[in-house]
Amino acid sequence: MTKKHNIILQPSGRRGQVDEGMSVRSAARELGVEIESICAENATCGKCMVLIEEGRFEKYNIDSKRENVTPVTTEERAYLERRPKLLKDKGWEIGQVRLSCQAKICGDVLINVPEESRGNKQIVRKSASNREIEVKPAIRKYLVTMSPPNLERPIADWERLAKGLETSMALVRGTDEKLPRWHEMQIDYQCLRGLSTTLRAAKWNVTVSVWQDKEVIEVQAGYVEDSYGAAVDIGSTTVALYLCNLRTGEMLAAESEMNPQIVYGEDVMSRIQYAIEYPDGLEKLHKAIIATLNKLLKQASKAAKIKTEEILEMVLVGNSTMHHILLNLHPKDLGLAPFVPAIHKSMDIKARELGLHINPSGNIHVLPTIASFVGADTSAMIVAEEPHKQDENWLLIDVGTNAELVLGNRKRLVCTSTPTGPALEGAHVEYGMRAAPGAIERVNIDEKTLEPKYKVIGVDGWNTDHADFKGHVKGICGSAIIDSVAELFRAGIVDSRGKFKKGLDSKRIREGESGWEYIIAWAEETSIGRDIPMTQQDVRQIQLAKAALFTAARTLLKRSGMQSPDKIILAGGFGSYIDKEKAMLIGLIPDCALENVYAVGNAAGDGARIALLNVEKRNEIDDVTRKVERFELPTDPEFQNNFMLATSFPHMSEPFEHIAHLIPNRVADPMAKNFVVK
Repeated sequence: MTKKHNIILQPSGRRGQVDEGMSVRSAARELGVEIESICAENATCGKCMVLIEEGRFEKYNIDSKRENVTPVTTEERAYLERRPKLLKDKGWEIGQVRLSCQAKICGDVLINVPEESRGNKQIVRKSASNREIEVKPAIRKYLVTMSPPNLERPIADWERLAKGLETSMALVRGTDEKLPRWHEMQIDYQCLRGLSTTLRAAKWNVTVSVWQDKEVIEVQAGYVEDSYGAAVDIGSTTVALYLCNLRTGEMLAAESEMNPQIVYGEDVMSRIQYAIEYPDGLEKLHKAIIATLNKLLKQASKAAKIKTEEILEMVLVGNSTMHHILLNLHPKDLGLAPFVPAIHKSMDIKARELGLHINPSGNIHVLPTIASFVGADTSAMIVAEEPHKQDENWLLIDVGTNAELVLGNRKRLVCTSTPTGPALEGAHVEYGMRAAPGAIERVNIDEKTLEPKYKVIGVDGWNTDHADFKGHVKGICGSAIIDSVAELFRAGIVDSRGKFKKGLDSKRIREGESGWEYIIAWAEETSIGRDIPMTQQDVRQIQLAKAALFTAARTLLKRSGMQSPDKIILAGGFGSYIDKEKAMLIGLIPDCALENVYAVGNAAGDGARIALLNVEKRNEIDDVTRKVERFELPTDPEFQNNFMLATSFPHMSEPFEHIAHLIPNRVADPMAKNFVVK
């Protein structure tokens, strides 16, 4: 019998057991992950490069080593040695980077498939929304014309420029506004180093970029009208960057990519643990995100036809763990009681200090964090949605690997967070995958025939619209996972406890290798040649994730003396693609009138963009976040009991009146004056 080994592929999250001796590329294909290759696996094109990660990965219970794949072949070594610049630029070494067509599996291994090697690029659903933003950037440009120095007035170059700038600012801004005097102005050291050369080459006619009316960060020859900035949302799973014109507010380019840190752990706790366990753990995590930001900056600048050096400011947001890793602050205390971050307040840092490839004098603004696991991304969400300006009580939920929740109105805001795990985004589900071509993204089940129909990313319409639907499906992504569980419940295939019902008349319901399951797509409909089911274990994973999210929401509502919110706002790339009716049917979100449940897209990214373009919003959010009441769920003595009640569909005791008509076998319980599912 052929020996089998565990293989984990990141960032797709696909995993499984494959035969010993199978090439990494073939093993990936068998698990539904395509790796590029155009040389018929002759080790000449180099498009199938992968990285072999080393270390103990407790989450998967494996020890991944370079020795767990066959040694580097002569062909591989020859190919890689001809490309020393590639290895140097990427920071890779031979043995760590392999050609997947040549490396063969001989032990458990975790493999990182770089973005350029992926055959089917993930669709990163973090597009910016169309919002009206009042443009008041932190950086303003002023044209300054000076007379050159002479022996009678040998004033130093900086002082001469500062005096001219004072005059120019007064002319542009008017005398009513309080502006700094020339001797109060500062100039960035890096900018100062090239000042004398620039002034003389420009014949003393320059455009000066001033940050926050107090520091000169760029001096350019002649008249230059536009400045550029970037807003970035660093999520646990995906990173999204938006390049903007700081004068007009126009978004010039948007780029996104998987967060490379996912190789070291799919959720924030596993990344904190990685940083604790390995001496170079934080360094690896930090360098990985900086490298990705620089790559996205380069791509966005190319798309906008500008140079990266023309970008003068960035605003960055992310959860507290991403925030600490970005700033190279050790996150260990975030994961240990009493869960204290290194800093709450917002920060301004020079780009060169973080190694970000924009203008070296440029400013990096990081929004404030709120609590241990309620980070700058939640601050940005508040900026974008403004619950602090409402009379109604709004519940904002950023749904992701870690969910952040904010509840309240202009009088009071409370917040908390909860790990939902990666199951909602496809991981820990047997055939789960991230949103990419070939992923099932929508599912409906006929409650009479128990037959499904589904939509696949990259294919128009439903599978039932095609007479001969074959070879398209690779797996199932988060939005369809929610659909599938809700439909299994609505159609009566699983009960309110999430258990498969026995004796139903459908060939799709069967007992598989790991328990009962429902087949969504038959093998002939897939490109991996295997049936794609939702298993009992898959359902259980969703129960745990949704129970955590619902319990967090219910806890905030109880602390605020509310039964339900007036409005629910679902944010985040994943939250925007959830079917709100089905999400409520399984109890992922609290009961609420469906017309008052809204998906707003990447609110954290929008908030970062607002803070980039309007400096006044930075002060506003600094003030608001300090007033948000933080609640840590681990301190709630009722959490465990409430969590268990919430594992039922939609809940063991709550009525869910707005979707009651969808719940099978709903009966009244006169003793409880409530509804229960039998």
